[in-house]
Amino acid sequence: MAAYSMLKLSLLLSLLSNSQLGQWPETKKSSGIPPPACTRIECPSYDVIHVGNGYEIRRLNSTVWMSTSPIQDISLVEATRTGFLQLFDYIQGKNDYEEYIEMTAPVITEVSPSDGPLCESSFVVSFYVPKVNQANPPPAEGLAVQRWKPIYAAVREFSGFVADSDVGVEAATLQASLAGTVWSAAIEKSHEAGNKSTYTVAQYNSPFEFESRVNEIWMLFDIKDK
Repeated sequence: MAAYSMLKLSLLLSLLSNSQLGQWPETKKSSGIPPPACTRIECPSYDVIHVGNGYEIRRLNSTVWMSTSPIQDISLVEATRTGFLQLFDYIQGKNDYEEYIEMTAPVITEVSPSDGPLCESSFVVSFYVPKVNQANPPPAEGLAVQRWKPIYAAVREFSGFVADSDVGVEAATLQASLAGTVWSAAIEKSHEAGNKSTYTVAQYNSPFEFESRVNEIWMLFDIKDK
């Protein structure tokens, strides 16, 4: 069991340690189809309400996440590695209930970028809590439960292994694709309210999966009824 856990850790730890492989992602058009990983493990449920050129708009149902405290770093890859170590210990039973929790997808990293290229950004790494645990997620030191009400997300999919040099480009491309749409206005309004990170990076695959890799940029927003 210990050997299995260490193997699983080694697989999951490289979720973001990819920059050495030198394979940059090839962007796909949005298909409205859930990532293949979601046929094997539990993922959040959502409805696709619009498919645009290189993006889609989803309405995520209520979700529960176990999240780290904000991590200050210049690297999303390193911050996610740091955060995932805490979350891996959590699902392996290092929680107040000593309860093992099934792996889910995606692991997400909420990004609040710094103002300068050499300044630290703020990252919050989160694990989607399986439905069986959502009513009463085991608490753990250094981690906090996030309960999301239904929320909208503009989503851009990209493949390959995530690297620090990718995510800013992908986020900027998503923002450009949304320019002039009602979705862009809603995202901007949500950001002005100060209650959303700039964007979120979602990752679905084991590092041993070299084909059909799926990553996403999310820009979360609310649509308020008038």
